[in-house]
Formats: sequence, C-alpha cells, structure tokens
Amino acid sequence: MIRVAQLLLVVSALGLWVASRLPWVSVGSSDGLGQPRTTTLNGAAWSNALLPLAVLLLAAALAGLAVRGWLLRVVAVLVAMVCLLLGYLGISLMVMPDIAPRAAEVAGVPVMNLVASQRYLVGAVVTLVAAVGALVAATLMMRAAATEDRQAAKYAGATGLRDDDGAPDLSAAMSARGMWDALDEGLDPTDRGTGSATTAESGTPAIPAAESGTEGR
Repeated sequence: MIRVAQLLLVVSALGLWVASRLPWVSVGSSDGLGQPRTTTLNGAAWSNALLPLAVLLLAAALAGLAVRGWLLRVVAVLVAMVCLLLGYLGISLMVMPDIAPRAAEVAGVPVMNLVASQRYLVGAVVTLVAAVGALVAATLMMRAAATEDRQAAKYAGATGLRDDDGAPDLSAAMSARGMWDALDEGLDPTDRGTGSATTAESGTPAIPAAESGTEGR
C-alpha cells in the first residue's frame, strides 16, 4: 500500500512538472508603433508554486520509506493540503472571468497595450489530475498507518499483553530482541506462563524442557 502511494506521488510530481512547461495563458499587445506581439506564459510563469509543490510531493514519497505510525499520518495530511492548493491553482484558471489584467502583470505588459488574451486549459487539467493522484496517495498512507496500528494491537493480543481494562497494551509488547532471547533459552515467547517462577498447579519452580530431560537421566 505504501509503495502504491509513493508511486502515485512520484507520478503526480512528474505531472506537475509537465504542467509547469505547458502554456497556460497568452496575451497579445501592441504599442501602436510596431507589429502586435504575443507573449505566452507557461505554468511556471503563471503560477510559480507548481514546481515547489512538485518537489514537496517527491519529498513526501521519500518520507514514506522512513516514517511510520503518526508521522506517516502527518505526511498524509501535508499531502492533502498540497492537493487543496493544486486544486485551487487549476480551477482558478478555469473560472477566472477575465485573465487579461493578471496576464498583463505577469508578462510585464501595460494593460493599455493589451489587444487580446487567451487561456489554455490543458495545463490546468493536468494539475487537477496530479492533485487527484496525490489525494489518493494521502488516503493510502492513512490506511497504511491504521493497518499498522491494527497489526500491533493484534500482536499485543496474541502475546497476552493487556492493560487493566483488558485492551491490548501496545507499550508492553515484547521487543524483537526479547523474543530472540526467549527462543535462545528454549522458551516460547508467546506463552504467558513462560518464565514464571512457579507452575500454576504445583507451585514448584518452572524448568525448561531441555533441563528437565537432563535431570530425569
């Protein structure tokens, strides 16, 4: 599940890079002295947040290799916030009633010299698709974190580690080192009675199977 989320984040970041290279707006201007000039603004010029957000998605994909638990949830929330920003960037171009004033400002053209303006929606659509992919990745990260919590609770229940209310005590779960030590001593690390000082029936000291067999000889 984490691997799928990481792949979606990388693809979304690549989509944002493509969107930053595509034309978003073009403006035509004329000062009355020469030929009309057309200036085309790509995604990076129209919205300089596209590339930083793409880098942020790549960083989130790399973070998925190192973080787990609540840190993974934090990364997922951060990715969801990035999705909101991307959605705003893509939709704003589609619904903006008049792009000419901002296009003139970005292109450095006096508004009085504007003669035409045109918007291209391909880059905005690619941005929205990247936002959807990143949102799916954030959802998968959340589910992966919840799955890890359930597995930890299941392990705590299997080893009999429970708190006073009968719920699995995750903080008391046996570490991997403790399990290996128990196995080296010939004990069952999942047995609740293993290692106790006396047996339940006789109250005599518990003796590992290997030692009892030796004494019987």
